[in-house]
Amino acid sequence: MLRLSSRSLVVLVGASASGKSTWAAEHFRPEQVLSSEALRGVVGETTRDQRASKDAVAALDFLLERRLGRRLFTVVDSTGLDDVSRERWAALAATHELDLHAVVFEETATTCKARNRQRRHPVPQRVIAAQVKRVGEVAPGLADEGYTVHAPASVRVVAPAFVGSPAAAQRQRSEPMTMRFGLSVPTFEWEGGDDTIGERLAEVAVAAESVGFSSLWVMDHVMQIPSFGPAYERMLESYTTLAYLAGRTSTIELGVLVSGITYRNPAHLGKIVATLDVLSGGRAWCGLGAAWFEREHVAYGWEFPPLSERYARLEDALQLLPLLWGPGTPAFEGRHTSLAEAACYPRPLRDPRPPILVGGSGEQRTLRLVAEYADACNIPGDVATVRRKLDVLRRHCEEVGRDPADILVTQLGHALTGSDPDEVAALVDAVGPGDRAPETTAERLNAGTVEDQIGRYRELAEAGVGMAILDLPPVATVAAIERFAPVVAAFA
Repeated sequence: MLRLSSRSLVVLVGASASGKSTWAAEHFRPEQVLSSEALRGVVGETTRDQRASKDAVAALDFLLERRLGRRLFTVVDSTGLDDVSRERWAALAATHELDLHAVVFEETATTCKARNRQRRHPVPQRVIAAQVKRVGEVAPGLADEGYTVHAPASVRVVAPAFVGSPAAAQRQRSEPMTMRFGLSVPTFEWEGGDDTIGERLAEVAVAAESVGFSSLWVMDHVMQIPSFGPAYERMLESYTTLAYLAGRTSTIELGVLVSGITYRNPAHLGKIVATLDVLSGGRAWCGLGAAWFEREHVAYGWEFPPLSERYARLEDALQLLPLLWGPGTPAFEGRHTSLAEAACYPRPLRDPRPPILVGGSGEQRTLRLVAEYADACNIPGDVATVRRKLDVLRRHCEEVGRDPADILVTQLGHALTGSDPDEVAALVDAVGPGDRAPETTAERLNAGTVEDQIGRYRELAEAGVGMAILDLPPVATVAAIERFAPVVAAFA
């Protein structure tokens, strides 16, 4: 089976009547295929109007440029035998950072001629013979032109994150690595009235705990953020929510991803986290970030200082919290925070204290603060992004004299999981907006099979991720947790 990234250009190479159009129609949606023959029917009198061939090629190039400019999966259905055209298409794919593939249809002249004779308007037989010969000349050089070359086969188009999943999943089976999983609950839009939210949330938390999720996270927002929905969506206050879940669960750890430094006095935040830790039996995390959602600050009357000051306040908190949770009641003097007594009774139960996670992956300031103060970082993005960010973090650790292995690397992302490709497609269709291609939705939500997900998380583990934190779009449910459970088990 061909496994193609949804960010690909696929060029079909073959003589007329070699089966290119039939194969394309079986595996791709009509809007994904640019056919030079079909375009002759658009710019000429019929699809057989050879006088319109030049204009059809121009139309194909125009449409291809527009599609690739949007990085849309596209199949070019022509003979693919013109060297200049293939070079132009390869350059376009490179410009827009798309994978480049050629599928070569090496049918014999006898087969092509036999099929051609069945057509209502056959191509001259001498043309067929010349094209078949030309395919034999072109095919050996396609790899040198930058094309990954394939024979026609069944196809599965997957999100870029899953292209290497089969091999990575096999590595996980043969040489298992461990990884922890955290469940993020960024939206509370379950069916039913507001009086059902508590029970639905508790069901999700208990289900996550039962299948092996090690932690559960909520956002520190009081109105929904644009990437998840409109501002009028339901949004629960973070620490009240975690306190409720502490009473409904027994082992899963609880954290906010992440607490904006502007929302609370840092000493007050430390007291809240300590209380959560005590009442949960030592299961609290402390996530911290510089805050960013200005609209929320304006709506609630909170001060939103410049970013440089927010970073300074974040560093104050990172210095203060270990003192607050430690022995005695020392005074603290930071750049923006001063305490006569860093007092917190009862102390957190976690030994030596609740772990501190700094959210964000800014290379100059955020990762530097991680290296200096944090127990964990949180990095969104694909495997390549994670590797690059961790190289930066390691350099910061070297500069401050810290072992990078002491910092837990977490990664934040989506995971929409089905048991097989058909179920994945159905889930994508159910949650995707009508103005987006299924491939775009699948990429955004990391939609894949259990096997896809195992491979993806194996690659993240190999990159250095110790805990994957994920949400299950469009909203966490017991069913979605159960679909993902085999992935958790694969890394236990």
